[in-house]
Amino acid sequence: MDVIGKVGREVRRARSARGLTQAQLAHSAGVSRTTLSQLENGLIGDLGIRKVEAILEQVDLALSVEAKQGTRRTDYLKIAATTASASFAVPLTEGDVRRFLISGSVPKAKKAQLRTLIEETPKSVIRGLLQQIRGVSKPGRVSANIDRVATALGVPTTRASRWTTTD
Repeated sequence: MDVIGKVGREVRRARSARGLTQAQLAHSAGVSRTTLSQLENGLIGDLGIRKVEAILEQVDLALSVEAKQGTRRTDYLKIAATTASASFAVPLTEGDVRRFLISGSVPKAKKAQLRTLIEETPKSVIRGLLQQIRGVSKPGRVSANIDRVATALGVPTTRASRWTTTD
């Protein structure tokens, strides 16, 4: 649904319920009657947020922002698992990545994939992964797991340190 059209319809409904004319509401909000009419009819091309707020204030309405329906957050576990598995016959699953980060467990058949994950994951994905699993693991545990597993897999410290210095 068109946002301007929705705002305009709500303003018209609230104005009518209060028995106000367009001229009265426009005057009290500090806009022209033409501007208010265009808003109510969904015909206005652009109207600044301050003007919209001034109009809404006069009819006891408020503007709110919410996430679009159907939008999804980026699934960094999936990105990491897919990227680390690109060159391997046995894929690394999202569950493998989660278990690895939270518990430090390394499935024997997937050591090469985890090494690739540690060495080649871009910093933007690392940040997203750490944010995505925040709250599931104690602070510092993921860093300790990365360090321990990286050492066991022979990953150079400079490559593994990207996981703990994500600024």
